Amino acid sequence: MKVTILGNNSAIPAHGRNPSAQIVEVKDHLLLLDCGEGTQMQFIKYGIKRSKIQHICISHLHGDHYFGLIGLINSLGLLGRTDPLHIYCPEKLPAIIQLQLDACGSMMPYEIIFHTISDEGEYKLIVDTPSYSISCFPVDHRIPTHGFLVREKSSGRKIVPEACREYQIPQSYYYRLKQGEDYLRKDGTLVQNDWVTEVGKPDKVYAYCADTRYTESFAEYILGADMVYHESTYLDAENDLANMRYHSTAKQAAQLAVVAEIKQLLLGHYSSRYKNIEEFETEAKTLFVNTRATFEGMSIEL
Repeated sequence: MKVTILGNNSAIPAHGRNPSAQIVEVKDHLLLLDCGEGTQMQFIKYGIKRSKIQHICISHLHGDHYFGLIGLINSLGLLGRTDPLHIYCPEKLPAIIQLQLDACGSMMPYEIIFHTISDEGEYKLIVDTPSYSISCFPVDHRIPTHGFLVREKSSGRKIVPEACREYQIPQSYYYRLKQGEDYLRKDGTLVQNDWVTEVGKPDKVYAYCADTRYTESFAEYILGADMVYHESTYLDAENDLANMRYHSTAKQAAQLAVVAEIKQLLLGHYSSRYKNIEEFETEAKTLFVNTRATFEGMSIEL
């Protein structure tokens, strides 16, 4: 799994930083998390193939998280897309997009399938494929907002070929062994799974914590995640302002990383009042050492 940061500024483009957008690549599938203004240009700049995007997740309806969406939808149509596009979003977004399409008489050559997420806030599985899943979880912002959890599924237990040959297990059965099944031989011998397999690689988990003030209410959903992107709009000196505006500081993001026992923390969604972002990383590392302040174009592999 790989995450590429396309935009990490809050509210407006500033200091060479664009509003929120990032690509998660999972086994040759591209997922787009938020789509702020200028996202299409970032695709071109960083070599992202728009045609490979299957799922788009929109965290909430503040413009810096979705104002780039209608342009992307239109461009995909102009480029001849025929595959359906799935969009997971707040309840009001489908009507907003349809109004924009109707206003200019656009007829998309592909199907746009909206999957709305309750404004009441919910944790649920929204995408489930053999290789990955996406879940949403509520955060604490001024309007209904959700974060997203992307899980790259393990390929299962690791086959030990020598042991399989010894017990005369055909290769056609290996997939079932990887799922943890035992094997019953024709002579009635039950070959237990752990005789012929080893523990495989664990699932990889990435969490995108969209705009939120500090809260531990969703710590259980991201517990032990391999990597978490958490907004850090302000530095600690602006703690009161962050709380008032339902945002977080770099130090608060680090505090949640400690509480949730994650492995790596990414910071972003910086306020335009800050030109340089080095201090965000310095501040967060006082509580959580494995922290990185993101920059646009940055790709991080889990």
